[in-house]
Amino acid sequence: MATKLLKEIRREIEIDGEPFTVAISPIGVKLTRKRFRSGRALSWRALWQSGEDEQQRSIPQSAEPGARAGNP
Repeated sequence: MATKLLKEIRREIEIDGEPFTVAISPIGVKLTRKRFRSGRALSWRALWQSGEDEQQRSIPQSAEPGARAGNP
């Protein structure tokens, strides 16, 4: 069973040799370059919705609900 996320967790990572801080919180995730204040944040809802949008774009027209196989 997973542990519920109640407060922010911070971890350091490296991207192309540069240190970054990843902050994971109940609100979302934020990636900030070390020693800088501003970074890029993404809410969990926005992350989920962007994944759903990608899935809908990748579904072929013929696979949409209501489409029948073999009928033009």
